[in-house]
Amino acid sequence: MTPEELRTIWEQEESIAQIKGWDFSHLDGRIEEDKSLPWDYEAIIHELLRDDMKLMDYDTGGGEFLLSLHHPYENTAATEGYPPNVQLCRERLLPLGIDLRECSDASCVPFADNSFDIMINRHGDFDPAEVRRMLKPGGYFVTQQVGSANDRDLVEAVLPGVTNQFPHNNLKEQREAFEKAGFEIVKADEAFRPIRFFDVGAFVWFARIIQWEFPDFSVGKCYDNLLKLQKTIEAGGAIEGTTHRFLIVASKPL
Repeated sequence: MTPEELRTIWEQEESIAQIKGWDFSHLDGRIEEDKSLPWDYEAIIHELLRDDMKLMDYDTGGGEFLLSLHHPYENTAATEGYPPNVQLCRERLLPLGIDLRECSDASCVPFADNSFDIMINRHGDFDPAEVRRMLKPGGYFVTQQVGSANDRDLVEAVLPGVTNQFPHNNLKEQREAFEKAGFEIVKADEAFRPIRFFDVGAFVWFARIIQWEFPDFSVGKCYDNLLKLQKTIEAGGAIEGTTHRFLIVASKPL
């Protein structure tokens, strides 16, 4: 294809970049992500969770993972702050009796002190002091996070020198923050894994969705660098980046 034809395709991907909930099915077959981790987030939750416990999922997204836990709805709560997902959760969670609260500030969550036995958080925001306030004594916080180094090689490929939006989101610093807030660390781990894109259009769609990692990304602004990625794919079949994940399981002392 000519550069002009490629640009037309990329701009089309840019124009349709949107998701409902956390659905990346648009990229099926176009990317390959190594999701193997040295821990199993869901299994850790199930090891700690009993039916009589009060569970809260902060930044639940579309509620898909929360519902997959099959916890009794009357003992389940959630927050979400992204407006399209808030509406989705209202339609999906409220009819089940799940206590959903709209919230986009992890330092001011609209639940009372000592409300929950377990709080979970996968790839959402958190404030250790606010988590401690809401947990009952002996309660657990389980979080799997996207670390500060996530996709940074890909970001640098199209937006060289752009500021890292979350420079402190790594295991070392966040573990220290939880310990400073008075938690005991039950488990902690960190992992880096490859992610591959097989066409630049898939990358464009992805970068437009993950705006917090690719601030101000656009085909127009990054066109020359996208052409370089195209050459990389033509030479080797894919462009590769690196994902960054970390896990913290913390308990509030009795």
